[in-house]
Amino acid sequence: MTEQLQLRFTLKSDATFGRGDGVAGLVDEEIEYDARTGLPYLRGRTLKGLLVEECANIAFALGDPDWLVKAARDLFGNPGSQLGDDGLLHVGDARLPALLREAIETDVSAGRLSAVDILEALTAIRRQTAMSEDGAPVKESLRNMRVLLREITLFADLYTEAPLDEPQRALLTACIMGLRRAGTGRNRGRGRLYNQQLHDLSREGETDITAEGFKAFTAQVKSAQGAAS
Repeated sequence: MTEQLQLRFTLKSDATFGRGDGVAGLVDEEIEYDARTGLPYLRGRTLKGLLVEECANIAFALGDPDWLVKAARDLFGNPGSQLGDDGLLHVGDARLPALLREAIETDVSAGRLSAVDILEALTAIRRQTAMSEDGAPVKESLRNMRVLLREITLFADLYTEAPLDEPQRALLTACIMGLRRAGTGRNRGRGRLYNQQLHDLSREGETDITAEGFKAFTAQVKSAQGAAS
């Protein structure tokens, strides 16, 4: 792997990055978290799926131009592809800042904090119920869901098998900027995201290349449209 990038985003609303089960007597849907430290996270596989979804939306909106289709295939691979046909991009889990994680891990190891302390400090339990057509709550529909609190920023390392060319980097930036929601209930107000950024960790000062990448994306779109007219 020859290039290291980082995706950063902040929660605009509480989010549930569900793990598919609950805890009896406490929550019907639990979030993903490290059992040793209590630190919540979003799985890299899930995050990559969200980026692929945004890529498909962009491609559809632009009419599937050849340059974008090729860049998407290079980045994400072909749907249902075999191991040898994987894309260049590898997406790590989205986690809290590294220095904060290290400090928490130290305190948990020393017994000053517990995993439960950490989980409860960063999350809350929200309750919701289904409503009937006349506005009354539906019986036995009350659900408890743990949420990661808003205004928390998460960081996900991105690795590539080879340096990205300009179309690939441009498309990746557009997908990141289009990533507006994540997690369970994202169509009902949960998991809204903002301040999405792409950083190049190989440059001095961990350079924010979001604006640079989106400018290149705009140029690619205009160039393709000009060639087609």
